[in-house]
Amino acid sequence: MRKISADHIFPVSSEPIKNGVITIDDKGMIVNIESGTEAQLSGIEYYSGIICPGFINAHCHLELSHLHAQVSEKTGMTGFIKELIDKRTSFTTLEIQHAIEKAEAEMKKNGIVAVGDISNNNSTFQQKEKNNLSYHTFIEIFSMDPAKAEETIKKGIKLSAELSKLNLRNSIVPHAPYTMSESLLDLINQHALENNSILSIHNQESEGESELFISNSGVMFDTFTSMGINPSLMRKTGLNSLMSTLPHLNNASKLLLVHNTFTSKEDLDWIKLNLSSQIYFCTCPNANIYIENKLPDYNLFIRENAAMSIGTDSLASNWGLSILDELKTITKNYPKIPLQTILTWATKNGADFLGFNKLGTIEKGKTPGLNLLKNVDGMMISDKTEVLKLV
Repeated sequence: MRKISADHIFPVSSEPIKNGVITIDDKGMIVNIESGTEAQLSGIEYYSGIICPGFINAHCHLELSHLHAQVSEKTGMTGFIKELIDKRTSFTTLEIQHAIEKAEAEMKKNGIVAVGDISNNNSTFQQKEKNNLSYHTFIEIFSMDPAKAEETIKKGIKLSAELSKLNLRNSIVPHAPYTMSESLLDLINQHALENNSILSIHNQESEGESELFISNSGVMFDTFTSMGINPSLMRKTGLNSLMSTLPHLNNASKLLLVHNTFTSKEDLDWIKLNLSSQIYFCTCPNANIYIENKLPDYNLFIRENAAMSIGTDSLASNWGLSILDELKTITKNYPKIPLQTILTWATKNGADFLGFNKLGTIEKGKTPGLNLLKNVDGMMISDKTEVLKLV
């Protein structure tokens, strides 16, 4: 048994506890949480700072870890895609595996306990089998050609079977609205219904995404055309990308929309009226800055009581894999967002979406991991704040 205390405990599921004491067993399970006073702390592990649950990285691309510092910053989504395609395969299997192992160790050191990870192939499966972190793998498939829909989902099903043999949780999911045919979206939707799957999709990461759907014009349309993609495969609906795509993904028990950089109140209102799936959102602020140099309007999501979670995206589109660094970026740009709110995004909401019921909050019977946030000035994260993984 260990008894751990700090200036403040943030259970996340309830209000912060000043000088609270957490009792955990040898397996890291929470046995008790109680209020404490300075006089009662003799013999207890006491830390200066804030203790919160282990972080949940709701959106990552671990398989791209070998591309760290290989892709240019602030080129926009189309520039990022072109450069990623050019550089993705120019590495050996050994280099890729070493980068994956190193990236996972970085996440663990930074207090991350669970990951919603995108996989286009099986390069991360060997590492995930070690169970160093809890993973839900989103097997990402894409094809703009309706004639290739059946062939494409069969490849996803094959990867899913490979993961299932390793007892690793997974779903088959679409990449993004602009890389999908309606036929492939419908097949994924049917698969989600049959398997009670949770789904994830990149959403409204650039302005060009919606221009493509509304009028078959704009930077994304021009880039795809220059890459030799047949314009007839690019869906023109007269509606934005979200409204053109999500009706085809309404069989999921839960759906995670990732990035949401250009999502509007109109979009959120449309979601409430038209979708029956439980909708979660994920923001990857540092990746948004790395690629588009723009952040979502977080106040909009707070006003609409949206279930926001935090992701790091990949090392191809970020400087590191640290949820704390993501929180620093949010706080720097939106200093009025309360610490309780952003910690809920970084812990509970991601765990709820991914279905990791023992993670995300400090409550009796859970094994969430414990992070110490040091140098938190006036209950606010700053550039000086550091994370120390306690459990």
